[in-house]
Amino acid sequence: MSNVTAIVGVQWGDEGKGRVVDYLAKDAELVIRFQGGDNAGHTVINDKGKFALHIIPSGVFNENTMNIVGAGTVVNFSTMREEINNIEKVTGESVTNVFIDERAHLIMPYHTLLDGAEESKRSSDQKIGTTKRGIGPCYSDKGARMGLRAGDLKDEAWLRKRIELLLPKKNRDLEYYGLKTFTVDELMDVCKEWKNQFGDYIIDTVPIIREAVESNKKILLEGQLGIMRDNDWGIYPYTTSSNPTSAGATVGAGIAPRHINKVVGVVKAYSTSVGGGPYMTELFDADGDKLRDLGGEYGATTGRPRRCGWLDLVAADYACYMNGITDLALTKLDILDTFERIKVCTGYMINGEYYTYLPNTQLQEQAKPIYEEWEGWMCDTSKCRTWDELPQKAKDYVLMIEEKLNTHITYISVGPERDQLIIR
Repeated sequence: MSNVTAIVGVQWGDEGKGRVVDYLAKDAELVIRFQGGDNAGHTVINDKGKFALHIIPSGVFNENTMNIVGAGTVVNFSTMREEINNIEKVTGESVTNVFIDERAHLIMPYHTLLDGAEESKRSSDQKIGTTKRGIGPCYSDKGARMGLRAGDLKDEAWLRKRIELLLPKKNRDLEYYGLKTFTVDELMDVCKEWKNQFGDYIIDTVPIIREAVESNKKILLEGQLGIMRDNDWGIYPYTTSSNPTSAGATVGAGIAPRHINKVVGVVKAYSTSVGGGPYMTELFDADGDKLRDLGGEYGATTGRPRRCGWLDLVAADYACYMNGITDLALTKLDILDTFERIKVCTGYMINGEYYTYLPNTQLQEQAKPIYEEWEGWMCDTSKCRTWDELPQKAKDYVLMIEEKLNTHITYISVGPERDQLIIR
């Protein structure tokens, strides 16, 4: 019996996955970040301080945990260095337990320039909401087989040959937008610096991960964002360029599906979204402002205010099915403590027709949410540490979500600290 848990977002991202991984990683032997880049942040608060993690796996604070930035990710070693420096500055400890799979793709300087240029050309209603970190262009190059991988840094002759092959096209693209072009030597110098900083930590992870799986070590698979930003099953084209799902976890980490025996879906007690695209329960009123302010709903990477709304159970049900969720972690229940009435979306009206399932992007753009309304509990839940300590109306709300999604809510977060987590 394997001991592999995948942790995924069941909304639009920003569900609080970092605090769930941080809790579960306390006794994990291996934490693998399986997709994405440094364009999304996981906020972690523990006894070492408060951290916004972007590409570094959330098990970094446990010295006995090996952390792997997996083959399915895209890596900018310059921003990774900044992130590690910040962790070391706050903790006063050296980070030596983070490794990078040699198959992870490199975000090059031209990727970040092109990302911002391409987004600026889009009309306002077609903007994806990219963080301009170069994630999308890097994944595009990966798909076009024009990418550079972390392991390439270790072979200078091979790396130079690859750069010479791809650079003419990249410079043509840069020239089109009136941006700085690069020479082969300029990019080689950047890569040499990265090799000097990270070369010893770029490894072939397959033997390590296989040994961990076959010896039943405790493994956590950590993604970014949520299924609604999945490149295949999300609100395309307002998506990320990878697959932040349990299926994506198997590919990005290098673990066969049959070895994942637990899939924890993280869902907020309400909902938020950063970036463009349809978002059916978005609020533009005082309740939306209140959720944003009480929840501190600003992006960990960008500081952008998040779009806020009520919990969408139609989208969450879709996410539970697509991910094969076995356990739910409900976060930020305490943010609803002062709401007299709480709404949840249980269906949509689209062109006069009632939908109880999530349709494709174009129809989502036209969807009007149908709500059920619940009485709030109007008392502080942040000090509750057991299920029995929660007020009855808060329990009713949790049990309603559990029934609608037909998935057990195992973890309930009532605050950002490690001990503010109720286990059922």
